Amino acid sequence: MARAIMIQGTGSNVGKSLLVAGLARAYVRRGLKVAPFKPQNMSNNAAVTPEGGEIGRAQALQARAAKRPPHTDMNPVLLKPETDTGAQVIVQGKRRGTQGAGSFMRDKSGLLEAALESFHRLAAEADLVLIEGAGSPAETNLRMNDIANMGFACAAGVPVVIAGDIHRGGVIAQIVGTHAVLERHDLERVVGFMVNRFRGDLSLFDGGRDDIAARTGWPSLGVVPWFWDAWKLPAEDMMDIASRTGGACKVVVPQLERMANFDDLDPLAAEPEVTVEIVPPGRALPGDADLVILPGSKSTIGDLTYLRAQGWDIDILAHHRRGGHVLGLCGGYQMLGKTIDDPEGVDGRPGKVDGLGLLDVHTVMAGEKRVTLTEAVTRDGNLPVSGYEIHMGRTTGADCARAWLSIDGRAEGAASADGRVKGSYLHGLFSEDAFRASVLASLGAESQAGYEDGVEEVLDALADHLERYMDLDQLLELAQEVQA
Repeated sequence: MARAIMIQGTGSNVGKSLLVAGLARAYVRRGLKVAPFKPQNMSNNAAVTPEGGEIGRAQALQARAAKRPPHTDMNPVLLKPETDTGAQVIVQGKRRGTQGAGSFMRDKSGLLEAALESFHRLAAEADLVLIEGAGSPAETNLRMNDIANMGFACAAGVPVVIAGDIHRGGVIAQIVGTHAVLERHDLERVVGFMVNRFRGDLSLFDGGRDDIAARTGWPSLGVVPWFWDAWKLPAEDMMDIASRTGGACKVVVPQLERMANFDDLDPLAAEPEVTVEIVPPGRALPGDADLVILPGSKSTIGDLTYLRAQGWDIDILAHHRRGGHVLGLCGGYQMLGKTIDDPEGVDGRPGKVDGLGLLDVHTVMAGEKRVTLTEAVTRDGNLPVSGYEIHMGRTTGADCARAWLSIDGRAEGAASADGRVKGSYLHGLFSEDAFRASVLASLGAESQAGYEDGVEEVLDALADHLERYMDLDQLLELAQEVQA
């Protein structure tokens, strides 16, 4: 019978996702069958599973760490924000619809049941289920209908470890404060704590660690130093993406408000000869870019409006006039066309707007959402490309006649007459070393990285890191058998 344990955090972005990934790889190397699980996630950086569903990108990375294919059961409830107050709701991989934040908090009908169903299916085929919480269990205003933290832990009868982030400061208050506000039945689920992202001499925090243990009665499972190679792994949260200084070849990316599937940038950031610059709002796009990438978006029309409000449309057009290259992926591809029409608001607010006009194509948001893993080849050099599609709508127009990819003989994408502006619905194409090398060569740079091998090396190094600084034997002993 499988055992399970849940890692909850004192807040968002304390490193829970990375901890679960590292623990998954560590326990797999010990010979266990491990399954990662997150009952509810909120992210626009989704991954596609082999059965054609969506889960959070972090759970896909954790599945890879556990050396098993990603599955929709690993993240049964996924919220993809479309506006500040509404999100698309994905249940067991499929789009259920869009809900406002208020109505979602009041009505989570069937979501806990779906989460438990997925959890028990995973447990039936695993030795250990590693569960990741979301946000913080100390958000007492959210406890009543919670399915992400203590609500799930109590319903599933699983033990909980609380993780705090010392890099943010105040980690003693983070963990002791969490203990102070939890109700008795939630406290009964907690079996220990750990401190993440320490910098410096670990012995300097011995007193702090012991003070937390004395004030909470929880045992310490470790103080984990900063893992410096974490940036080399695919990020899930926009808070995690950052510019990466490398060589002279500069790739510039405007940081859109609803940016989605920005893992497209990770393989480029890993290249020594490439500098990836993420431009925040309020700043102009630099004039020395070799390539501007318009990334995916959860709300294409909304993000196009946002792009124009920053003046980035002017910067992109000027970049093209200077002879620069532009690549649009998914929502970014749609923005490069002449018009975008979303009559029913399937990708955000309804409306029809003019695009940037760099591609002679038109997009209509309609029909079923396309969610699939995809194999393609380039039409000029026949280079293989593996990726995935997550999008609504269809794009047509004269520049589609210059499609630069082929999927099972079907033309994909569009290109301008001068070849310097391209768009495609295919995410993940830069993960292919040969394709990435050809793109960089066209920009005058040389590829020096093997991306997929690099990810595996970092996952192994992360597992080594946790083996050294956490008590993984004790953690495994604290995990409890899953009750059917």
